[in-house]
Amino acid sequence: MGISSNKDRSRRAETSARRRLSDRFAKYFVTIGGLAIIACVLGIFVFILGEVMPLFAEATVAPGRFLSFSSPPRAVLTDEYQTWCLALEDRGIVKCYDLAAGREAPEFKIDGLEGQVYARAAAKHGGFHVVLADGRECVAAVKFNIDFKGSVRVVTPIVQKPAIFEFGAKGPSDASDARIGPEGARGLAAVSGDKLIYLNRSVTKNEMTGEVEDDISKTEAAAPANIRRLAVDLEGQNVYGATRDGELARWRIQNNKLEPADRVKVGGAPVSALGFLLGDQSLLVGQEDGGVSVWFLVGRNTDSKILTRIRDFKKHPLAVTRFEASTREKSFFSLDAGGGLRLAHSTSERILWEGRSPVADPSGILYTPKADGLFVYNTETLAVLDIHNPHPETSVKALFGKVWYENNIEPEYSWQSSSSSNDVEPKLSLVPIVYGTLKGTFYSLLLAIPAAVLAAMYTSQFLSWGLRRFVKPIVEIMASLPSVVIGFLAGLWLAPRVASGFVAIISMILMVPVSIVAAGFIGRILPKTFRARFPQGTEIPCFMIAIAAGAWLAMLSSGPVESALFGGNFQAWLLRTTGAEYNQNNAIVVGMAMGFAVIPIIFAVAEDAFSNVPKTLISASLALGAHRWQTVTRVVLPTASPGIFSGIMIGFGRAVGETMIVVMATGVTAIMDWSPFNGFRTLSANIANEIPEAPHGGTLYRILFLSGLLLFGFTFIINTAAELVRQRLRSKYSTL
Repeated sequence: MGISSNKDRSRRAETSARRRLSDRFAKYFVTIGGLAIIACVLGIFVFILGEVMPLFAEATVAPGRFLSFSSPPRAVLTDEYQTWCLALEDRGIVKCYDLAAGREAPEFKIDGLEGQVYARAAAKHGGFHVVLADGRECVAAVKFNIDFKGSVRVVTPIVQKPAIFEFGAKGPSDASDARIGPEGARGLAAVSGDKLIYLNRSVTKNEMTGEVEDDISKTEAAAPANIRRLAVDLEGQNVYGATRDGELARWRIQNNKLEPADRVKVGGAPVSALGFLLGDQSLLVGQEDGGVSVWFLVGRNTDSKILTRIRDFKKHPLAVTRFEASTREKSFFSLDAGGGLRLAHSTSERILWEGRSPVADPSGILYTPKADGLFVYNTETLAVLDIHNPHPETSVKALFGKVWYENNIEPEYSWQSSSSSNDVEPKLSLVPIVYGTLKGTFYSLLLAIPAAVLAAMYTSQFLSWGLRRFVKPIVEIMASLPSVVIGFLAGLWLAPRVASGFVAIISMILMVPVSIVAAGFIGRILPKTFRARFPQGTEIPCFMIAIAAGAWLAMLSSGPVESALFGGNFQAWLLRTTGAEYNQNNAIVVGMAMGFAVIPIIFAVAEDAFSNVPKTLISASLALGAHRWQTVTRVVLPTASPGIFSGIMIGFGRAVGETMIVVMATGVTAIMDWSPFNGFRTLSANIANEIPEAPHGGTLYRILFLSGLLLFGFTFIINTAAELVRQRLRSKYSTL
């Protein structure tokens, strides 16, 4: 006995030691696993945040190279690769400087400018504009031919034959501006005395003979005598003038005729500089008090458009003397009389960089064609500033605030990540995307929550055990259906049927509940002796028959109902009455499809919550005289509410993150409208839709990461709040 007892104690001690070792191992394993999961989540968050942060970084501008001129330049040009610096000098000489080698190369001469005296000269991307002392004006287009010799890029500057504009005046115009296109000078506007003169140049080439015909038409209109600045857009549709007393005047060009349009007060100091942003839709206005503002035409049609002040930027300390706009996006440099430089972006309303000119008393600036450099020069020296400005179009306001875009009548939230040209402003507001996410979630849960919770309640509390064994697995199998299949069926099969039978669906929503209640009422008034003949579960076929009958009556009556209430065509009635257009791929279709995907998740969790309510609570309620429905609604439902709420939140997370159903069943249109008859775009669908077109490291690429960060933070906040609510409900009903 003693030996046996010792062996038992030894065996128990050995078992206890193994158990303690296993428990210790499991404890460390679970702890390490939990910490690893937390670390992975934090790592994902840090990675996404790292991809997003460069969106809000300021531009970097640093001095790169310096070049000494052999003689004073009047204006300079460069190519997109900054290979050459073309400096226009007096007497029509264009000197070429090799920027890489820092030396002078062979020069050009512009025909017709030899020995001429300049009143002023300017450079535009595309050529030189020279105002001569005798009143004539010259526009010389410049092209840069790019070729390759092996792997070496060769850039060759070509100064084309200039266009000479005769005004008939004895002296230079008070103010003028030229249009320069790829084919050369396209037109010129100038003020002479009290007249505004517009010269339109058209060049036609005979394809048979090769002869080129140069035709210049002239038109003029009355102009204020005190105009000091002039600007004409590239398309030759509008001419803008700034007066010395602080007014902006506009003339429309229609059929080669000038027509006075509108005059507006700028306010504050007189205008000292005019310029255009890329696309020549937005007018830059600089003032003597350092003010910088952006203006463009606002109106519903061409005749009613009015020049409107859109936004203001921080003032320069001194008068603004010059603007230089980017040829890639809506950013621009402004230069003041004291040599202060500022880089800003119009759409995002960001000041990207501020600094001072690296050369004393700068006479001009030039924004390089690739927007990667700025030439600042005086009569002796050229300084090249290297610019790194990868994401100028993003700001908190551009992403989450209302922005007044060109050609719009008012500020709005808008998403348009791509366009046919760089002239169009980027529209990168995430508000419509977040709005669409909430809209899609709302319509899907509107169907899923009542259906899933009521089905779980009936299955766990009223359905017989024999049927429950089959119903619950079947519903849970629904969750295994791929979302791409659901989206495919919703977009190609369900959407057209909902569109053609929408009135029937509305009728079903009304008729089916009525038929179910009617069937229940009939069953209740039947004698108990008659009902006792049928086993539990027989009511299911009866209710299915009632549902089928209600659906059949709804479909049968949909035609007369549509004729009586909607004039025979619901979609036409909707458009005529409310102005809303019925879109086949709409929120109703997505709500039905996404609700179908979410129902199994909510059902499974809610059914477990109902089934786990202690039987003693149910028995006590029934013993006190409560009938089954009272017991379920007043005892079981509150007790199971924490679990039900958890299931709803899990379904909410699935609906928020759903991608393929939204992409395939809706038009992914980024609109802000709660109407169920149109589509929307969600954060997850936006990422899936845009990521193939997003260049790595580009603005769109990083904004898509920002969308992911918003989705990450959104679900984190909702889940945290849901857990707090669940714990509160659990604490409240734990005493039942």
